[in-house]
Amino acid sequence: MQEGPLPQIGPKIPQPLLPAMNMTFTPDDRMISIIASDYKLIQIMSRFGIKVGFGDKTVAEVCRLYDVDCSTFLTVVNFTVNGFSTFDPSMSLSPASLMLYLRQSHAYFLDFFLPSIRRKLLDGIKMRASDVSFLILKFFDEYTLEVRTHMEYEEKTVFGYITALLSGSRSPGYAIATYSHHHEQVGAKLKELKSLIIRYCPEDADANLLNDALYDIYRCEQELENHCMVEDCLLVPLIMKLEADLESEGSSGDKNIRKE
Repeated sequence: MQEGPLPQIGPKIPQPLLPAMNMTFTPDDRMISIIASDYKLIQIMSRFGIKVGFGDKTVAEVCRLYDVDCSTFLTVVNFTVNGFSTFDPSMSLSPASLMLYLRQSHAYFLDFFLPSIRRKLLDGIKMRASDVSFLILKFFDEYTLEVRTHMEYEEKTVFGYITALLSGSRSPGYAIATYSHHHEQVGAKLKELKSLIIRYCPEDADANLLNDALYDIYRCEQELENHCMVEDCLLVPLIMKLEADLESEGSSGDKNIRKE
């Protein structure tokens, strides 16, 4: 499998992106209590394919209902709410459930969130080719293209490689470390975009729409960093362990690396 160009989009060094809550949720907790603790966790729930309307069911019950690996779901939740500082490498994770989460994240960013921000920008800046409004949209479109290129690479190359690994086959000339080495933080373009809007917003812009777009840009930046932390700190070590198991002749596998 050949390595293609990969824009850098995630952080290399773990850092708290949500306030550390020092909480550990368990399978017996009610799902509604998790959401009540931090409404941002609705996005995590959604990216595992779980919809609202689950009543007072526990986390374990809801995960069974949606065929989601409960341990993987809770690992992502606890990892996120505690500022990415509490991942226990001995925990059992499902590569399939983790890839489901990441694929649903890609669809959310590419098909919904980024297009939604672009519409707000267009409506707010009263687009003209002759002033800063053109630069604002240009910066945003360039950033969106970088995100799309990165996520398409993941879908085709990285997830394809992982799927082959799970079936017991390893593509020569590629390793998950290749992906990990590319996965460094790039926020320069988004920072320039935010600065451009704040400093040089057109005078006749719709303040409410543009402020709403700016708020979403900040939120998108944080959510993309969170997304990349899950990839760097959960997915990559998990697949490295699977690679090591496959390279060990006669290995019976590791109970913490599951092929489902």
